[in-house]
Amino acid sequence: QVQLQESGPGLVKPSQTLSLSCTVSGRSITTNGYYHTWIRQSPGKGLEWMGAIDSSGSPVYSPSLKSRISISRDTSKNHFTLQLSSVIPEDTAVYYCARGYTARPFQYWGQGSAVTVSS
Repeated sequence: QVQLQESGPGLVKPSQTLSLSCTVSGRSITTNGYYHTWIRQSPGKGLEWMGAIDSSGSPVYSPSLKSRISISRDTSKNHFTLQLSSVIPEDTAVYYCARGYTARPFQYWGQGSAVTVSS
């Protein structure tokens, strides 16, 4: 059974870098054809796709976040990481990681990690 688990601080100060990890169990993050994605939901808003990393390790980012976001992975730990720099209060959200393939890009989800940006 595939499971995803986000981890990271729940509070980040403005201008700092938000860092979250998503540990995948049950399948390798290098499985050919699979994407590992970060998605967030701000209070009162819909889901926002932030970016993803493919099975070869190549990332792709939302144009609106491209200047601030970085997604990487550690295959030895079977996890992938989100870094969002220069955070502002509007980056307060529940951050989700997901795994899937082209036909089902969000086949599996983590339970979500709430992050508040505040001084």
